[in-house]
Amino acid sequence: MITVDALAVEFGGTSLFQDISFVINEKDRIALMGKNGAGKSTLLKIIVGVDTPTRGRVSCPKDKVIAYLPQHLMTSNSRTVFEETAQAFASIFEMEKQIEVLNLELASRTDFESDGYYKLIEDVSSLSEKFYSIEEINFDSEIEKILQGLGFQREDFTRPTSEFSGGWRMRIELAKILLQKPDLILLDEPTNHLDIESIQWLEEFLINSGKAVMIISHDRAFVDRITTRTIEITMGRIYDYKANYSEYLNLRKDRRVHQQKAYNEQQKMIAENRAFIERFKGTYSKTLQVQSRVKMLEKLILVEVDEEDTSALRLKFPPAPRSGNYPVIIQDLSKRYGDHLVFGDVNLSLQRGEKIAFVGKNGEGKSTLVQAIMKEIEHDGTLELGHNTKIGYFAQNQASLMEEELTVFQTIDLVAIGDIRTKIKDLLGAFMFGGDNSAKKVKVLSGGERTRLAMIKLLLEPVNLLILDEPTNHLDMKTKDILKSALKDFDGTLIVVSHDRDFLDGLVEKVYEFGDKRVKEHMGDIYSFLSKKKLSNLKELERTNL
Repeated sequence: MITVDALAVEFGGTSLFQDISFVINEKDRIALMGKNGAGKSTLLKIIVGVDTPTRGRVSCPKDKVIAYLPQHLMTSNSRTVFEETAQAFASIFEMEKQIEVLNLELASRTDFESDGYYKLIEDVSSLSEKFYSIEEINFDSEIEKILQGLGFQREDFTRPTSEFSGGWRMRIELAKILLQKPDLILLDEPTNHLDIESIQWLEEFLINSGKAVMIISHDRAFVDRITTRTIEITMGRIYDYKANYSEYLNLRKDRRVHQQKAYNEQQKMIAENRAFIERFKGTYSKTLQVQSRVKMLEKLILVEVDEEDTSALRLKFPPAPRSGNYPVIIQDLSKRYGDHLVFGDVNLSLQRGEKIAFVGKNGEGKSTLVQAIMKEIEHDGTLELGHNTKIGYFAQNQASLMEEELTVFQTIDLVAIGDIRTKIKDLLGAFMFGGDNSAKKVKVLSGGERTRLAMIKLLLEPVNLLILDEPTNHLDMKTKDILKSALKDFDGTLIVVSHDRDFLDGLVEKVYEFGDKRVKEHMGDIYSFLSKKKLSNLKELERTNL
């Protein structure tokens, strides 16, 4: 369907990749993998036509539609949610309007024999043929179905887009893409701001739509469920696996073992030949053999071993000071904003050492309850913190709250107290901010780098209650694994707000579900909760269909 042929990208004397070629077939669901800076987003932009390669080309049939969801969006502020989403059909509406204008012009003309009149008839016929060949669509119904699938309520449809956060604007852009019914959908980190239910809805949509998809994502569960093919960019080349992410990891490991073996054998052969050349280069009887080996080495294509991302985040939380048996006790808690009830009658007792998750759709009060625990907002009901409870808090917008003109070192230096001040450089090095990276200003850091910097702050003071609100947004899979491992070893109490199922799996033993103005306790891990939730939804559907 779409052919990528001998693609190369070079800038500033550096080659991002060389001679990349592959074909995207109908119904392919591809994960695009590679370490940060490998060129994944650049490749997506070239395929959609936003960027131009140094060499090579992308071939796509004219009747095929490619849609692209970038990481950073620019949604209009002047329209409502419904109006902005309807822009997906702007070209169809424009075509209809054009046909109407041409027909009015035809009706007013009397020069029936002129070339201009015949040209007008041809234009109307051509445009009408194109317009009426489009599948008849109930636009309003399609827009409503997609928006509700992505978590919008009916009352949101008439609200201006300016009232919504970046995450919700991303959903509007995603809705516009899905409504275009493209032949190829390119998605760059689509799950960063989606809740679990919306991610599951998107999974089902992409799997059942029958269209080709190429995804960059750090959400392992999402990638594993969606994709059937993995293309890895590494060292300027690509490797194409007919496998999902988990299978690809095993195949990649095997590939590297074989590469290393071939590399070692070749290096041994090179060393033996160089030793022979050095030993006999002045011996007349060995001249031909020496020359032959010199030429052989000159023509030799060296075996390369694919690079491994050896930068490793070494994360370990300080020992937690002992708290009381119940760090958080909540009774009959409710929160209102004017007439709007966020949640009511919340009862929650968190035992020392427990690790729990807050899940649910966006806007149902997860972050609100966290703010209540942090005493950042007023509320009705009782909320008590237990004896000697010391809280470490990572807010959802923590990364954006930092002073942008400060350097990485200054950011930590300002909050470090006591002996740790002598070890700031070591601490920064452990978080991959070693050397010149500590002199970078916050404003030039990526989302993942800012999140790592915010995490350092949590390590500067021993706490016994960690509250993390969406800590994995912008973190790559490797860093998420390291953070998860550190949290599993943390000997204090943990509350984590997250939509990342893979991150929560094996980390939490209890789930609190936010929805319908209530907070419900579910014993067990995240997947047992999702299994019960699915059964519950199916039973609800059965009752509805009776």
